[in-house]
Amino acid sequence: MRQWGSDRVRPVVGDLAEPALGVDPAWVAEHAGEVEHFFHLAAIYDMTAGEAANEELNVGGTRHALALAGALRAGCFHQVSSVAVAGDHHGRFDETMFAEGQPLPSPYHRTKYESERIVREEATVPWRVYRPAIVVGDSQTGAIDKVDGPYYFFPLLKRMRDHLPSWLPLVGIDLGDTNVVPVDYVAKAIDHLAHLPERDGETFHLVDPEPQPVVEVLNTFCAAAGAPRFATPVDRTVTAGASGLLPRALRPARLLSAVVRSASAQAVLEQTVGRLGVPPEVLGHTSFAPVFDSRRTEQALAGSGLAVPDLESYARQLWTYWEEHLDDSTGRDRKVRAALAGKHVVITGASSGIGRVTALKVAQAGGIPVLVARGKDKLEETRTTIEMRGGTAHVFSCDLSDLDAIDALCEQLAALPSVDYVVNNAGRSIRRSLRLSQDRFHDFERTMQLNYFGAIRLVMGLMPTLHAQKSGHVVNVSSIGVQTNPPRFSAYVASKAALDSWSNVVASEVVGHGITFTNVHMPLVRTPMIAPTKLYDKFPTISPAQAADIVVRAMVDRPHEINTVLGNVGAIAHTVAPKAAFRVLNLAYQVFPDSAAARGSAGVGGRESEQAMMARMFPGVHW
Repeated sequence: MRQWGSDRVRPVVGDLAEPALGVDPAWVAEHAGEVEHFFHLAAIYDMTAGEAANEELNVGGTRHALALAGALRAGCFHQVSSVAVAGDHHGRFDETMFAEGQPLPSPYHRTKYESERIVREEATVPWRVYRPAIVVGDSQTGAIDKVDGPYYFFPLLKRMRDHLPSWLPLVGIDLGDTNVVPVDYVAKAIDHLAHLPERDGETFHLVDPEPQPVVEVLNTFCAAAGAPRFATPVDRTVTAGASGLLPRALRPARLLSAVVRSASAQAVLEQTVGRLGVPPEVLGHTSFAPVFDSRRTEQALAGSGLAVPDLESYARQLWTYWEEHLDDSTGRDRKVRAALAGKHVVITGASSGIGRVTALKVAQAGGIPVLVARGKDKLEETRTTIEMRGGTAHVFSCDLSDLDAIDALCEQLAALPSVDYVVNNAGRSIRRSLRLSQDRFHDFERTMQLNYFGAIRLVMGLMPTLHAQKSGHVVNVSSIGVQTNPPRFSAYVASKAALDSWSNVVASEVVGHGITFTNVHMPLVRTPMIAPTKLYDKFPTISPAQAADIVVRAMVDRPHEINTVLGNVGAIAHTVAPKAAFRVLNLAYQVFPDSAAARGSAGVGGRESEQAMMARMFPGVHW
């Protein structure tokens, strides 16, 4: 409510397990006859929940909500049900269907069916029912606050990405069809359908009109994560003819589902995929037997502009939000918690990108992020997010290109209980050839001012505090460019190289005082800093969350530097075969054009096929 800044929201305290939701009878008496719409969404949306919890909250909660709606004489009771009511019905299941004798294979299916039956048979006020498919995050922002459906597989996809090359094909099997819809579509559709006249007593399917093969959905998320994909050498196009001749119970999909749901298979799965974060119960229900007909809903939404977006168009947003907000692997790592819990971590450039995600991960591990950047509003948003999750953060607005402002910041930071880590993340990148920089010496001055002078001014200002503590670790987010020397980055690479060299010299002077440094030679990261260079849209990049994991590792392990394999190869090449290295770099200089902004023109130029080839050959390098 504070974030919305609205005075139109009124909280009403209640409890699903209490009669009439436990709402104060005086409040009910005061507002009886005033409530036009009563939306009932509270339930357990979890395939792993047990029978008792499902019964109490899904069935009992619906009955209590109906009682409250009746006492309030609500204009319409809107029941948000689920396509789970269709159970294992085979074939088409449309909005007019309900009690079709369908098998209901789990407590979740049974209680969703029973709660909808209660609304249909026991409601004393008009009602409408909405049956969403598997609901995922917002198609624009990726935001969601629950882990369900495909999200259960995300930790496994992350492990695949981190340990396997993305080009490696994996063997998959045809797991049938599923149905996924984004939460913003569901919410907007319910809002529209709820206000249509003369539609009481109807049911609406909020689903993708086209069934989505499970393997295709997984591969879509693999692509978004940068993980290897699954190939299905034998799928339904091969088996359809033969399996169609078999009894339904003996068809491959049915047999596989039955085996996975058996007690012995569940026990095995618990000790295998269960350890990777995929609940065995979920594997038994990865696909839908029914095909959900939503023609009535589509007709009702005609003219509203509302339609289910294609999953590929927003899968990256879903993955990014999960990786930055819902992935709890940092907080569960004992080594990370031991290193960061209760420690104050100063993070520059914390308003977006690597800095923001690093702050979220530090807070998840029990640390106290100290957020530093120019934009105070964005820093406050990050602090609010951390505090809503039970953490603590401090905000200091500072222009890190202003040396006097940095001195004032250091005085404020000295008042903290401690300064345990400093992450020099704020930076400015300029991609412009020397040929186009003859009248732009200020590019070099501005880049050095922030990337070098600002960073060392901050560390020097905090040195008295670090010496007094006899401890402290500084992490410099440097660049793979320091090792590979890519053309057109003379200003940027020089500033990062200067910070590297300064840190290496100072480290030998202060190591006896418990003060240490790590230089992270970061590969190309998908951040707002590279967004203006449209050339990078097709480049292989790592995500801000992957970069933040590297920064966290730098704080926990405290190595002298963290490099990539390609960065090390580049550094060795410059030492062993400098002439050959310069020829390769000159080739890149010819292949990749100056940016449109650098040339002052709108064209892109360059040779796209050669650019793509070099980008794949040298992933992570700033070209």
